[in-house]
Amino acid sequence: MSGRPRLELAMTPRRWALLMLFACATVGMVALHGTGQESLFWPGLAAWLGSGFLVLGDPEPKLRRRMGVLLGCIALLAVCDIHTAIDERNVWQVGIPFFLVIFIPALQQHWGDRGVISFRFWPEAWHPRDVIYTVISVPLAWAVLKFYWWCNPELYTHWALPPESDPGAIQQLFLAINAVGIWDELFFVNTVFAMLRSLFPYRVANAFQAIVYASVLYDMAFTGVGPLILLAFAWTQGAMFERSESLVFVLVVHLIVDFFLVAAIVGSYYPGYGLDYLWRHGF
Repeated sequence: MSGRPRLELAMTPRRWALLMLFACATVGMVALHGTGQESLFWPGLAAWLGSGFLVLGDPEPKLRRRMGVLLGCIALLAVCDIHTAIDERNVWQVGIPFFLVIFIPALQQHWGDRGVISFRFWPEAWHPRDVIYTVISVPLAWAVLKFYWWCNPELYTHWALPPESDPGAIQQLFLAINAVGIWDELFFVNTVFAMLRSLFPYRVANAFQAIVYASVLYDMAFTGVGPLILLAFAWTQGAMFERSESLVFVLVVHLIVDFFLVAAIVGSYYPGYGLDYLWRHGF
């Protein structure tokens, strides 16, 4: 990301430790929240406090500020009951924390370290690899989701649809999943990855943003082999963002995945439905 400030800090044992504790805190406090393993919240909290202690003692003030903000985001997500219900109560209950973990880092960066977080949609230069991957993502997303459903055939029950097909409910599900998909890229890539990348080498930043990505979505719905698939997906999203410095490719790819995800959910509830689920009744 040549257009953004990058410190490329030396990876000392202390910094490796604070990042590892940051990852453990994310898994313990967020990923396993509401999964029947709540006892791991307390080790996760201990890891969060340990990471915070190491962050406060780091000699680089920009690391202290940026990692402090990210730790605050993890704490906010940890107390949020993240699930897939799309009723009005849950929209506010989840929507407000989701908004805050994007708004607060952006606000801090606006008044502090400018240039780290931006909401640039179009890239300054178009890389053929990103265009090719975006095209390839269509059959790839379909195949991976087929495999995921085969491994976890009850996965669709994490999203609720009425017993009889309801075009309004299908459209509402489509809009909700796509809204969350856009949030995913604004937070995990445009915020978490961008802030980590401003401090650390690319591979380090991308690996740890992928852990945050997989942890939150595991808590939301993507159980079973989901974390392994999500780690790989998050890594490729970070790689595209690293090259393009823009949101267009990561958003398009994510929305392609979401189209097939909704098709799989709808088809699981109503076997007669296929990829025409949106325009079967008009959208």
